[in-house]
Amino acid sequence: MIKPFRIDIPQADLDDLTDRLARTRWPNEVADAGWDYGFPLARLKELAEHWRTGYDWREHEAKLNELPHFTTEIDGQSIHFVHVRSSNPDALALILTHGWPGSFLEFLDMIEPLSHDFHLVIPSIPGYGFSGPTHERGWDIVRVAHAWAELMRRLGYERYGAQGGDFGAGISLALGALAPKQVVGVHVNYLPTRPAPDADIELSATDEARLDKVRQLMANRPPYQTLQALTPQTIGYALTDSPVGQLVWIAERFAQWTDPRSPISDERMLTNISLYWLTATATSSARLHHDTPRRTEPCPVPIGVAVLPHDITQSVRPLAERLYDIKHWSEFDRGGHFAAMEVPDLLAEDVRDFFLTCLKHDRQDASR
Repeated sequence: MIKPFRIDIPQADLDDLTDRLARTRWPNEVADAGWDYGFPLARLKELAEHWRTGYDWREHEAKLNELPHFTTEIDGQSIHFVHVRSSNPDALALILTHGWPGSFLEFLDMIEPLSHDFHLVIPSIPGYGFSGPTHERGWDIVRVAHAWAELMRRLGYERYGAQGGDFGAGISLALGALAPKQVVGVHVNYLPTRPAPDADIELSATDEARLDKVRQLMANRPPYQTLQALTPQTIGYALTDSPVGQLVWIAERFAQWTDPRSPISDERMLTNISLYWLTATATSSARLHHDTPRRTEPCPVPIGVAVLPHDITQSVRPLAERLYDIKHWSEFDRGGHFAAMEVPDLLAEDVRDFFLTCLKHDRQDASR
């Protein structure tokens, strides 16, 4: 059963957040620390004070409630999603999937430009936001993809496309792999390509530089990733109990993964962080790092790739083509890991071009 959903955070939860922020126990910081020891104290105090006294959740809640929200239960788990139908009844449907530490909010600025040509389904990954915490192990990207396939079936979509970045990219590729007869194509704005010494492929200087960046990341795994992959429950206690802990855990990612030329506003970032805090999903969202295996699944459907210059890594096309049927490849001149927030117009245009081409080929194949 699919049920309408309305966001209505209890006032007691908002009052509790304000009270906790006011009682923050701050650590000290060495002089001229900058970023050498982690997130700067002055900047975090600024964000925390704005969250406590200047940020208005109710204002953002009201705007979000202008969208058509729904929930349904799949595989024993509540699934929240936004479903925006195009004015064109014959439009192709797209399922857009966020990553960590994002949410369905990532796609807000892409809804208007994409809904002219596509029906849009924008779910919250199980364990994230309004989908609520997961309650059993095993919710990896493949299991999420199975849930997405069932969600699209319930909504009556027999053919559709999938798009995502970060975990959303992995989920979209997994969806294409398990439902190739339904998925016309997969578009991703994050596609890590690991070094392959046995590939016997001549790479450009740019590609080699990109692989060097990957090697550095592999040799120096980011602390957040290690903690969430190995002990998500342990770090979850701190993030669920301290709003400043939750704030800095995500704000650091936004600071380091976005292009300075396409900054995300504090208001948008705080709305995203509030979503984690108010739904107490820090721990369950972190479990996706723990439960998802580090392997590449084959995906037989057409693939479109958008490469962002300030992302964590940039894909190497010759290596990607060994694994996927790459039909579309775009190199953006700005933007970072949160492309749907940073450069929504550029990403929406790229997504539109790829899926309209997929739809054209799909209809040609059907008419033969």
